[in-house]
Amino acid sequence: MFVEVRSPHGAAVTLPGELAFLLGQGVDLGLVRDAAALARREGTEPAAALLRAGLMSEAAYYAALARALGRPFRGAGLALHPAVRFPDDIRHGAAVGAGGEVVLAPPPGAVAALLATGAPPGAVFTTPALLAAAVLATAGPRAAARAAETLEVRAPDWAYRPGLHPAQILALLLAGAACLLLLDAAAWLQLLALALLNLTVLAVVVFRLAAPLLRPAPLPDLAPVPEAELPVYTVLVALYRETKVVPRLVSALARLDYPASKLDLKFVIEADDAATAAALAALPLPARFEVVTAPAGLPRTKPRALNVALPLARGEHLVVYDAEDVPDPRQLKAAAALFRAGSDRLACLQGRLVIDNTDDSWLTRCFTLEYAALFDVLLPLLTAAHLPVPLGGTTTHFRTQVLRELHGWDAWNVTEDADLGLRLSLAGYRVGDLPLATLEEAPAALRPWLRQRIRWMKGFVQTTITHSRHPVRAFRRLGPLGLLCAVAMVPGTVVCALAYPVGIALAARHLLTDPLPAAPDALANLVTASGVAVAAAGLGAMWLPALVGCRRRGWPGLAPWVLLLPLYFGLVSLAAWLGLAELLRAPYRWNKTEHGLAATSRTGAMRRGRAVRAGAPPRRRRRPPDASG
Repeated sequence: MFVEVRSPHGAAVTLPGELAFLLGQGVDLGLVRDAAALARREGTEPAAALLRAGLMSEAAYYAALARALGRPFRGAGLALHPAVRFPDDIRHGAAVGAGGEVVLAPPPGAVAALLATGAPPGAVFTTPALLAAAVLATAGPRAAARAAETLEVRAPDWAYRPGLHPAQILALLLAGAACLLLLDAAAWLQLLALALLNLTVLAVVVFRLAAPLLRPAPLPDLAPVPEAELPVYTVLVALYRETKVVPRLVSALARLDYPASKLDLKFVIEADDAATAAALAALPLPARFEVVTAPAGLPRTKPRALNVALPLARGEHLVVYDAEDVPDPRQLKAAAALFRAGSDRLACLQGRLVIDNTDDSWLTRCFTLEYAALFDVLLPLLTAAHLPVPLGGTTTHFRTQVLRELHGWDAWNVTEDADLGLRLSLAGYRVGDLPLATLEEAPAALRPWLRQRIRWMKGFVQTTITHSRHPVRAFRRLGPLGLLCAVAMVPGTVVCALAYPVGIALAARHLLTDPLPAAPDALANLVTASGVAVAAAGLGAMWLPALVGCRRRGWPGLAPWVLLLPLYFGLVSLAAWLGLAELLRAPYRWNKTEHGLAATSRTGAMRRGRAVRAGAPPRRRRRPPDASG
């Protein structure tokens, strides 16, 4: 619906109906005309252009709409009927009030139709943000249950709960019995079992050894998507006790290079996190930012919070960032172009994660090497070969419809990213590589590092339990190479970590007590040879990808620190054993990592008040006295 109006100079101006009515409410023609021009340029609803570009506040716009339709407007303190529906009432922009009246907050695309038909008798108006908050507050228990239980109800084979399948319990019992029998078995049988174990571990590390052979492709030179054709993009960030990084996060997300009218940025906070809510309220948030309060419920995990926001996502694409992230501002446009050029089976793009506070301690240096190996060396191999990818938990860009088709994240899995990556592959989708960086902050002290890594290892075991219930089905869907990759990346990571100190102890004992058999013995020689091969391959799998990742990032000064990786992976092993113990004691505990503690910043992005491009090349600088950790 378009309306022709006259400017003060008598010139005819054609405006969309959802903007033209504002002139009768005293809004300046120039502002309305600017919003209409912005909507044409960006190819979006006129009201969305007006509101999300910050030309007019939501409260002012919807109050004007209420006056134009002769209905009252309600702000804070909105009360709704207990039977409100989540998320339907928020999507439709209409709910039943506590007194039986209709409460309207039409989305921008529905305003023109409402202006044409008029508001129903007895209706009152509010803003979409206030309506969403009131619906979530009123339907809190139902929304919390939906976020926690949808996957288990609709696709129980893909959910971690209720844990082990009877067949898995039987397999574990048989494996345990076999191990006990091996203790009393003949020496040749023990040697054979040890040789098979060595060969299995050798197969697992082959992925890390093969990855450096592939040179990752740079960001494809795709034709940029015209602004008018760019899809709406949702950005989700789950926050809990993150007051220290809120200003930096808001600044980083505000620099995303994407049309404001097509950005749907949502911070998801917990109902009892008053500190983070206050930190967000204290900032002048741009109009395209929204705060969603997840209702109280169990489990207290990041995936549950994301599941609360997923039904409210307006974007065709969706990206998840962490609280401490500083993403490259070009990511959204690049991802939109890659999705547009790719097939419908390309469901996710994993961006490159780069540690920025490298010089904080020896732990952060090793963490930086680990991420360089994983995201700059191993990830390109997995995505190029269309193999399963355990996702990184942040900088994961999705087709929103596919994410909903897979019922979102597993709220009870504490590495929901790895789980979702395998689920995408089992559903026939693939993950692509987005070679643009997001800067991250790594824990610099042992205790927080260990807590984070315990959660990761515990979650890998949960993911293994979930997706090993039907091994034959997994083999058919993934194929032999895909299944081997999935085994190597998830359970293989845990098994190697658990076996690491045991293998070192056995090797030391063997070399000290009986380095070589007294007489030629093929089986004994096979054990020795395979053990030596595993040790050499293991060191190569630690060092080579990390060195190649350093070279690709241009960090030659970090290369000598690869010598500490065997010690670092000893700590990973400790985390794996502690993760198993925590799986038994507190399977759903989410070990929170505190952010905003970085003492150094390679790019300057982790320093308060500094705005730099994510992925900027490192600068040589003097290390502060306490940076050795």
